Parts: sequence; structure tokens; C-alpha cells
Amino acid sequence: MEESLNNELDHISPLNENIPDEEGIQHLNNPVTDLKPIVKQYLTSVKEVKKENNKFYFSDGSARVEVRVVSDEIIRVRLAPHGVFLDDFSYAVPQVDQKVTLFRLEETTDHYLISTNVVTCRVSKADFLISFIDIHTGLVSGSDASAMHWEENVEFGGYYVFATKHCQPEENFFGLGDKSGNMNLRGRKFQNWNTDAYSYGWDQDPLYRTIPFYMGINEGATYGIFFDNTFRSYFDFGKEDNVKTSFWADGGELQYYYMHGPHMMDVVKRYQSLTGTHQLPPKWAIGYHQCRWSYYPESKVREIAEGFRSREIPCDAIYLDIDYMDGYRCFTWNKKYFPDPKKMIKDLANIGMKTVVMIDPGIKVDDNYWVFKEGKENNYFCRRSDDYFMEGHVWPGRCQFPDFTNPEVREWWGGLYKELVDLGVAGVWNDMNEPAVFGSGTFPNDVRHNYDGRRGSHRKAHNVYGMQMVRSTYDGLKKLQRNKRPFTITRAGYSGMQRYACVWTGDNVATWEHLKIANIQCQRMSISGVPFCGTDIGGFSGEPDGELFTRWIQLGVFSPFMRAHSAGDTSEREPWSFGEPFTSINRKFIELRYKLMPYIYSVFWEHHRYGFPILRPLAMLEQENIANHFRQDEFTFGDKILVCPVLEQGATSRRIYLPKGKWYNFWSHELLNGEDEYVIDTPLETMPLFVRAGSIVPEYPVMQYVGEKPIDEVWLNVYYADYEVNSFMYEDHGDTFAYEQDIYLEKKFNVKGDGRSLHIEQSIEGLYTPNYELYDYNVIGLPFTVGKIFVDDKEIFDFSIDEQKCLRFKSNKNFMRINILKA
Repeated sequence: MEESLNNELDHISPLNENIPDEEGIQHLNNPVTDLKPIVKQYLTSVKEVKKENNKFYFSDGSARVEVRVVSDEIIRVRLAPHGVFLDDFSYAVPQVDQKVTLFRLEETTDHYLISTNVVTCRVSKADFLISFIDIHTGLVSGSDASAMHWEENVEFGGYYVFATKHCQPEENFFGLGDKSGNMNLRGRKFQNWNTDAYSYGWDQDPLYRTIPFYMGINEGATYGIFFDNTFRSYFDFGKEDNVKTSFWADGGELQYYYMHGPHMMDVVKRYQSLTGTHQLPPKWAIGYHQCRWSYYPESKVREIAEGFRSREIPCDAIYLDIDYMDGYRCFTWNKKYFPDPKKMIKDLANIGMKTVVMIDPGIKVDDNYWVFKEGKENNYFCRRSDDYFMEGHVWPGRCQFPDFTNPEVREWWGGLYKELVDLGVAGVWNDMNEPAVFGSGTFPNDVRHNYDGRRGSHRKAHNVYGMQMVRSTYDGLKKLQRNKRPFTITRAGYSGMQRYACVWTGDNVATWEHLKIANIQCQRMSISGVPFCGTDIGGFSGEPDGELFTRWIQLGVFSPFMRAHSAGDTSEREPWSFGEPFTSINRKFIELRYKLMPYIYSVFWEHHRYGFPILRPLAMLEQENIANHFRQDEFTFGDKILVCPVLEQGATSRRIYLPKGKWYNFWSHELLNGEDEYVIDTPLETMPLFVRAGSIVPEYPVMQYVGEKPIDEVWLNVYYADYEVNSFMYEDHGDTFAYEQDIYLEKKFNVKGDGRSLHIEQSIEGLYTPNYELYDYNVIGLPFTVGKIFVDDKEIFDFSIDEQKCLRFKSNKNFMRINILKA
């Protein structure tokens, strides 16, 4: 009896061997003698159909399913096991409905069909199986292998909810954000539960963030699934059964969005249309940043800042970790270490160094501490089910924790930053907000949360706690800094966190394996809707040597967030810490970041306005090439620069793959054909970089920090191609919200060569006026000798060919057409 019952429990359990059994699943925790077998319940056959505007309701007589047409390409599916839906509320999706041109319901003998101009959602009458069909190709995606099902949660109420879909033989999967293994998710199982994962390893799971969004690619077409459920959730991509993929959660609703492709880029943009894009950061935020746990006292902070300036290594920000506080009390200063923080911050600002400080959620239980006193008096701290305060030990000792799911608490917390802003602090870093608690790991399940008036236990609020904390931080800084763009960082978060903050990948390790993990993590985060992401350059714990640190700096140049960070019990790791030749190489690559600033800033704008990911893996560039589903070292930053980082110790060469088209070696200007592999030399002073033929890549002069000096000219690197290519440059004030009133410039360049000439056209949108007047052209790869150059039909005679055989000339910034003709 006992053996057969255990077998039945194994069959119905939503858990796997890597997931702990203390998750409140009562029938797995009690002795076998107490067990009452709980059987999963499945949707049966469709018995009733009802339509309300863009919502269609299907029922089997007890359960109800809502199919909602969100847009031409997005359809949402919700399940109510006993016919009653929860409030339609999501921290991830601020507004569900988008523009729909046409939708209709049709009935056939066997199915109900809800169709837009692009996709059909098909509901099988007999067994309630749901699938999605491309209107034009007939390709079926995201089809149910079994009907949606649920299991009653006896201990907590509600249900475990499950969806199981077919996994095609050659289907591969991408996304899920914060995961540390291979880019391709096929054959693996994952858990989403925000976790303080110090010194995590390859394939360790879960990590710091929850992004329950993935993409499947089959027969060259991509679709996406966003399982908008904040409870602990799970994904299986053909590990347990290689012909099935499934997702499930410990509570909440079975609610998911199907996003149609057919290209991976389309799916990511549609996911971003639901959850939002990253706000345009202040330009200084995409410079190089230096951090350590911790730089203190004040003399040490000044020494590091002056070290950058005296060595002429560009840097825009220095960070203060928890040791700047008085006894780790947030919003206070240790006056022994920092007797006059306002003067220090002002002096740093005078040499172009911004100050970023850490703020944690744990508030020390101390009636003489004003933040605790205010929170206690206003009942802002989390309580447990029996009305005791949630208390746990973190850095200050015994702490209580604000309930950031309460709008009143968020408003209060955002206002607490006033003194820091008045002192001149430029950015805020929210850490420990999984939330992390020493010993227990996080809050107990019974902690109660306001959940914006909808109530919930910590089972429901855990994965959004960090997101709502940094939301409060962002909104508070936005008010306090008036028209300045806030810069915020969060360690933990949920889908949609990108509306409020950038992220880093947490406490990594100074190893070559972690350099590989870092490369994949940033790409995966980018295609999972969180593009402003970086890693602790050099590793947080452990000791890198000069080679590893330098290779990490090189990768960091092409990480959207570029910050070195290390633990206090390790050797210092500033760019000069390893001596020569490493210092000079690190300087060269950090300078490259600043030279490429107009290109990098333009890519950020393309993400913010249009939803394009910043980093694009090869699988996104050529999804129809299945080999690229397994290539994960290389990526493009934007769509013009291909990055091939060196990830092996002592490597003097590496094999690279160039996508279709033609590509120029960034360093040598050699032109290579795409859709082929090459072996490229990789001495320490270089990293393989390639530029797409036909591109225009703008450059600024090297600066020690963003805005150090006025820009007199912008250098335009023009890469010849014998076909047509569009490029893009965005400009604005760099740190205000004036772009929301169209005070910006979008410059679009069209380049086309034909073997005898090269034509460049420019169109300009927006109202911003930059200070410079001239473009300085560096035209690379011309296959002919130049005879004449016309700028807006006026011939210019002042041009030259430099030692690299590049054409050099200048023009007014507002030109409309340039013709370069063969002699």
C-alpha cells in the first residue's frame, strides 16, 4: 500500500529532484498515514462558449477559460479551475489590450477558432486542447499535449496550475532571463524563485531574478510564451519527457500570453510591448563604473577617483557599498569614515565622477533610528499571519522589512532618498532584495503583503518584492531629481523590472568559467526583456590574474552595463591593479567604450523606443540556421558590431562564425564573407570585433568621463558595401526627459555602393540642436580610386587617403546626400 501510494505521489508531484520539498505541499510533507491522495483535475470537453468584446469564454461546465485577443500577434489564455477568475492585475503588464485590426470567432465540427489577421487560437471541443496556427503558413506552435490542469493546495488554498505542450523533435528554446548555463534551454528543467545565490555555479538554479518568458524555434519560426505568474514557477523543456515541454506554478492563475513571430526579434519586441522597455538612462550611466565592497574611508574613495584621472583611464562613477552607512542603517552616514559626504561628493563631481550608493531593504530594529521609527509608526513593515512583525537578521542585525507591494509604503520609501539627492548622490543600487535573510534565506511563506490592495502571502509576493522596491526607488528619485533621469540598479526582480532599473548578474567568481557564464547571461537577459545588464568585471569573489581581468574588461566594453566590482576580502582590482601590459590594454578598451558612446547610446534608444534588444545572439540573427541555436560565444551589440570575446585562458586564436552578409575586421579593415567560419588571431591586446558592411558607426573623441569637453566634430566610420544598408544615430541632452517632448534627433543614414560610386543619404527627425557643426568621415573599404565627392550637389576638393587607405573628408552635419565617385 505504502509503495503504491508513493508511486502515485511521484506521478502527480509538480516537483523534481532539484527542488526542495518544504514548499508547503502538504501531501508530500505529511507521513504517508495522513495522506489523502490528491488527483490532478483536467479540463474536459467544451460545453459553453461566450463572447465579450475581445474576450472569449469557454467552459466545461465547471472550469472556465478566457481567451483574450490582445493584439494581432498576442493572445492571452487564463484558466479559472472553478469558474471564478482572480482580479486581472499584473505588476509585469501595466496595460493588457493593444491595437487589434480584426478578430473573429468561427466554429467547425471539431474546433472553435479565434483568429486575427496573423494567428488563430484553436480550441478543441472534445478535449479542450489549445494550439496556435500561423494564418499564412499553417505552422502550428505552442500546442497543448494535454489539457490545462490543476491540483488543489490543501494547506494554503488555491491550486497548483499546469500547462503541458508538445515539444517538436528539432525545437529549441531560449529566454528565461537569469539562468547560468547554456543559451539553449532544450533538455533542461528550471525553477523561478528569487534567490541570493552567492558564488553560483554553471547551471545552478534558481538565481536572483524571475522572468517566466521563453521562446521556441521550430521549422525556422519563433513563438513566445510569457507565464505571468509570480508564485514559485517551474519550466521543463523536454527533460522529463523529450516530446513535451511544460510550465507550472505553486499557486495563482494559469495565465499565459502567446506571442507570434515568426522571427525571434518580433517575439522579443511583442514581449517588450507587454512588459515595457528600459527607460533611456542618463548617458553617464553607460560609461565605465568602478565598485568594491567597500571603498572606505573617504580618503580611499578619493584615492581611487584620482587614480583614474592621473592614469587617464576613463570612468564615470564610483560606488559606496554598505560601509558608508552608520551601522549599516540605510539613509545614514558613518561620520567617522565620511565626515563631510556633501563636500566629498561635490569634489568627486568636479572631476567628473558620479557617486552611486547602496540601499538595502532591511531596516534595523532601533527606536532611535528615524527610518525605523517612521516605518513602525505608520505600519509600513511586513507582518506574519499571526500579526507578528516579519523580523530577520541581515547586515544591521535584527531588521524589519517594508512592504513594497503597498503603494503608500512605496511613496514613503521613495521620499527617503531626499537627503541623499540633496547631498549630490547620482544613483542608487538596491541589493539584498530577493529578499535575502541570513540563515533562513528569505521570508517565511506566511508573511502577508498588501499587493496593491489585492492581498497575498509571501508565496505570491516574493518574486516581485525586489521589483517593487526598485520601482519605489526609481519613482522617488524621478520626483526628487526633477527633470533628471534616475539611475537605479536592482539585484532581484520580476518581468517588467526593466521599466525601473538595470541589473547585474550577482555575486560571481573570478574564474574563466564565470567569464563564459557572464557572456551568456547578458545575452540571455537581453533577449528576455532586460537589456541593461552587466556582470561584476573580474569576478566578485576569488582572485583573477591580469589576463582574466583584461579579457573581462574587453567583454565588458560590450556589456550594456559596464562595472568592475569585487569583495572586500579579495585583492583590489582597478584597471591598473595588475601592472603592465594589462593597464595599457585595459585603458585602450575602456577608451573604446567612450569612443563608441554615440553608437552605444543610439542602441539604447532603439531599445527604449522600438523594443529591440541591445545584445543579439547568433540564434536571433539567423534562427533558420539550427547550428546557431548552439553557438553562444558571439553576439552583436545593436545590429552593426559583432563581438567575439576571448573566453579561454592563454588563447592566441579562436574560431568565429560570421553571419550572412559581409563583415569588416574592426582592427585591420579586412573584408570577410559571412555564413562561414574563420580562425582569428587573439593576442591579449585585441578581441575579435567585426562591423557589418554598409554600416555607419559614429565615434566621439576619447573623454575621461561623459561630457568632459564639448564635441567639435563627430567622426563617422563608413564601411563600404555594394548593397544598401541603413544606420542610425540618436542625440539628445543626455540626462533629461526633454526627449519626451521631441527634443532629440534621430538621424538615419542610408549607404549604397555599386562598384563605381558610394552614396550616403541622411534624414533627420526631432528638435534637438547639437553643438558641433561637422562630420569627419573615415570611409573604409572603397574598391575604387576616388575622383570626385559631391555634398548636396556641391563638389568638395579637400579630401585625402590616409595610411590605412581610408578616405577622409568633412561635411556639414545637416547634409542630405553625398556622392563619392570613381576617378
